[in-house]
Amino acid sequence: MKPLFDFLVKLFILSVILWGVVYWTAASYPVDMGSVFVAWVMVLLNSLTGYLLFEYAFEKESKVFTLVVFGGLALRLLVIMALVLVVNLLGLVKSIDFVISFITFYCMYLVIEILAYQKKNLQKKNAASN
Repeated sequence: MKPLFDFLVKLFILSVILWGVVYWTAASYPVDMGSVFVAWVMVLLNSLTGYLLFEYAFEKESKVFTLVVFGGLALRLLVIMALVLVVNLLGLVKSIDFVISFITFYCMYLVIEILAYQKKNLQKKNAASN
């Protein structure tokens, strides 16, 4: 299976599971779904951008790879921090629901992103040894 497709499938499955947990939690506790949705969209776009930057830089020379991946990481972090600040300052979300869901989504999607990087590296290593 192509790594990008595999990554997208895993993101979809994880999203379905996490949204199931959100709806299950909302049945017992008051949860602002709009805040959760905004956090999910931000983290999803961040993960997709990170993986696409990795895919772009994967076959490049080491200097370009490092610049794209780590420079992209720093830029994505700054953009996400700015978005979190703007969303909270403008009062577009209920802060506690947004922050809890943002951290949860971020941690889960980061694991999927790292596993996708490892899988891509393993495929390259296996191809080189054959």
